[in-house]
Amino acid sequence: MILENIEFYKYQGTGNDFVMVDNRDLQFPKNKEIIEKLCDRRFGIGADGLILLENDDLYDFKMVYYNSDGGESTMCGNGGRCLVAFAFFLDIFESRCRFIAIDGEHEAEIHSGIVKLKMIDVDHILAENGDSVLNTGSPHYVKYIENLVNYNVFAEGKGIRNSEDHKENGINVNFVEKVRDDEIFVRTYERGVEDETYSCGTGVTASALTFLQNSHLTSVKVKTLGGNLKVYAERDGNAFKNIWLEGPAKQVFKGKINLI
Repeated sequence: MILENIEFYKYQGTGNDFVMVDNRDLQFPKNKEIIEKLCDRRFGIGADGLILLENDDLYDFKMVYYNSDGGESTMCGNGGRCLVAFAFFLDIFESRCRFIAIDGEHEAEIHSGIVKLKMIDVDHILAENGDSVLNTGSPHYVKYIENLVNYNVFAEGKGIRNSEDHKENGINVNFVEKVRDDEIFVRTYERGVEDETYSCGTGVTASALTFLQNSHLTSVKVKTLGGNLKVYAERDGNAFKNIWLEGPAKQVFKGKINLI
């Protein structure tokens, strides 16, 4: 099977990069090997994941997300923000939108390249080995450490992701260091990518919520290797609602590729 001149766009949100395809005509082949090849940084376009923008009868659009290993995955926060920027580029909405993803409905707004995305509510945060486990659209493990800049995120993250408790379904692993009273630094090992990424939106959100859990703040600034984000949330006991992830989302380039 040869598909010629498939149009794609490359987007990045704080260094978390994605191949975007307008699939409103449903012509893109949802084939694991093809998607993995497109995401390959040596033999393809190169990305942390691939996202299809599709139509939905009840929403402005639908998000279908694949990890770089070609498997369809759970919610991606930075990917969601990039998809909002892509939909805005395609003139699907003006400044505010509603879309559906694998974890449910999301709202978003965009202003001057900054996308603010509403995440799902978080009902609880679990304690595990002195650390935290929660789901912000994807499952996350959060561990606080010192001297994060020199920490072996790949080895330590891979160990937790493949531990007895998490190896079957996998988990994203976030390492967090407090910078100031209103700012944290986060590095993330992502399942599916099976490596550290420059940023992870759902991971940043999970890390921020564990930080806000022990403070009276309603927002926190987050530094990642790929740039700066901000998370807003309202606390309700051990739960959080009205959670928003805010940061830049940019188109890097566009092109056409033949799929063989």
